Amino acid sequence: MSTSKIKNRLVIKEMNKEEHLSQFNNLLRYAFQVTNRELLDVGWEEDEIKQSKSPVLEKADVIGWFDGDKLASQIAVYPMKVNIHGEIYEMGGVTGVATYPEYANMGLMHTLIKRSLIEMRRRGQTVSFLFPYSIPYYRRKGWEIISDKMTFTIKDTQLPHQVEVPGMMDRVSIEHEDIKKVYDRFSAKRHGTLQRDELAWEEYWRWEPEEMIAAVYYSEDHDPMGFVLYWIENEIFHIKEIVYLNQEARHGVWNYISAHFSMITEVQGNNFTNESLAFLLEDSEITETICPFFMARIVDLRGFIRQYPFSVRDKKNSLCLVIDDPMAKWNCGAFTLTWDERGRTKFKAGESDENRVECNIQTLTTMLLSYRRPSYLHRIERLRADPATIQLLETLIPLEQPYYSDYF
Repeated sequence: MSTSKIKNRLVIKEMNKEEHLSQFNNLLRYAFQVTNRELLDVGWEEDEIKQSKSPVLEKADVIGWFDGDKLASQIAVYPMKVNIHGEIYEMGGVTGVATYPEYANMGLMHTLIKRSLIEMRRRGQTVSFLFPYSIPYYRRKGWEIISDKMTFTIKDTQLPHQVEVPGMMDRVSIEHEDIKKVYDRFSAKRHGTLQRDELAWEEYWRWEPEEMIAAVYYSEDHDPMGFVLYWIENEIFHIKEIVYLNQEARHGVWNYISAHFSMITEVQGNNFTNESLAFLLEDSEITETICPFFMARIVDLRGFIRQYPFSVRDKKNSLCLVIDDPMAKWNCGAFTLTWDERGRTKFKAGESDENRVECNIQTLTTMLLSYRRPSYLHRIERLRADPATIQLLETLIPLEQPYYSDYF
């Protein structure tokens, strides 16, 4: 049967837990080659496997292509919030993207992504994040890299020496409220962080080993100021994440890690700060690797820009953005940005010759999220503007790079 005949009989439906949980899970397992045996081997129970993605269908907006009653292709969008330079944005977290091979190359996912972007815009989710299975594929759809994941290996002999601190560490349950308190305070002031609600924490822990341990640093006044999440296996101290609110807490956490010297041969961990850990260590000859982690795209340019906290909001300044978006026609065209006396951003359709910036939505996203600076994007020919406009962009866009440590 021809591809066009097969596609003609397919229909798009919204999916829900009662009807579609089994098919949703089966397609994910097939696409990402995860077997029940592998899940059982890492400690999952049969009931947990069956319900593993139940939260997606309960709390996300999920749509799929169906061939009769058979699911062919699917996409899910979590309702989430993310800190962008101190402003809390509504964010659509894309997950569960998969298509059975017999329905490949029919444009099914292209249509589902377009439909999802329309729905995200309608719900006020002006930005979208996702973990890419293919960076080139999602770049073609308007997403761009906005964060890195750095991994490091430290030998036991390279662990930092003890630094005297007034507080102390305490091992607690991984579900302890003080972990959430520290993270909430951290994410309230750290650009790029996901604002973790119950669903986000559930996703955060979903694929972690049962042996996970949590330890919290408390100040002298017993105020939780930092934590480390880790497990120990085969004499290796594995760090999932370290979060601290000040340098005292950083020293306290690393004092605690170094206290395991006699039990371990090395420490392996993840760092999401986009800054090398090596510089902070006395012995900096450690192994560090870096790879792209999460991608993002602006869903609704007008809504995103109106909320965006430009560093300088002078009524004498203006920008003309000329944007191309491969999936969202409402973002395409020329738009003029100005600021009023109170620093509020005015956004209107229309062209201006002054401070003209030409780029696609991918480039604009990574620039405004400060993963890459305007001068760099101009140098690699991803952004077109004159030197004075590039300098203006450097002034307008905050410097802090994103910290993003979640996965869904």
